[in-house]
Amino acid sequence: MDALTIGGLTKQYRSGVQALNGISLCVKEGDFYGLLGPNGAGKTTTIGIITSLITKTSGTVKIFGIDIDDDFPAAKKLIGVVPQEYNFSIFEKVIDIVCQQAGYYGMSRAEALVSAEKYLRRLGLWDKRQVAARELSGGMKRRLMIARGLVHEPRLLILDEPTAGVDVELRRGMWDFLEKLNGDGRTIILTTHYLEEAEQLCERIAIIAHGEIVIDTGKRELLRRLDTETFVLDTRAPVHTIRPLDLVSFTIVDETTIELTMPHTLSLNTIFAHLAEHGIIVESMRNKTNRLEELFMELVEA
Repeated sequence: MDALTIGGLTKQYRSGVQALNGISLCVKEGDFYGLLGPNGAGKTTTIGIITSLITKTSGTVKIFGIDIDDDFPAAKKLIGVVPQEYNFSIFEKVIDIVCQQAGYYGMSRAEALVSAEKYLRRLGLWDKRQVAARELSGGMKRRLMIARGLVHEPRLLILDEPTAGVDVELRRGMWDFLEKLNGDGRTIILTTHYLEEAEQLCERIAIIAHGEIVIDTGKRELLRRLDTETFVLDTRAPVHTIRPLDLVSFTIVDETTIELTMPHTLSLNTIFAHLAEHGIIVESMRNKTNRLEELFMELVEA
């Protein structure tokens, strides 16, 4: 089943700015879907239309088959939104912020408390439930936003830059939480400027630029579009004996480190076998560049 279907969506503001130019996309139920694009590309406008904060000019939006023009209240109950900016009162207690959100979806106080406890515990905030939001760290406020977006148990969760301003350790903790959430069957749409985040989390990625969808495909298919990849290899033995290999560029960084650039169609096993012939054993390997970032820049600048 499709969790989200967008067809021919346009938005023109009174100023004459064409924010969206007939975009179409489909998010399947259970997907972890990335929507990427530079500032001003149309990401926020798209989310605003899906959640009724912005009125579309034309086109259709369906949430699990429900057209938002026909029955938006029903569609809205299926959506949870985590906006980029904090939009709760910093003077209210954590538990009250989450429970009040549940009330907007018709949940009783008793139901809200059960769901709030579930997500505050999973996000490591239960011990802070009686604390005013202003006393939370930036990372805790981000997690509070996620708990609030989930409290009414939406089938589709939309996250707009959820880890902006969060340190690396907290970001990876949030990644783990979101991966488990998706693994439990929740459909997730993620907008992010951290391209490593999309590469880590999303199985399908759309790139939007200038109000149009540039590409919408699986992550693996997207990465295959790159002609070459660059790796850094840490080796067990000195590498001064290395010999040339067709299609591969070797650079010796130091006596135990090699940087190589190779076509994505060439197997790494071929590289390892070639090095082994010269007595060089690879102990570890890492990508030097973010492949998704390279492709992103190539597409949006086209």
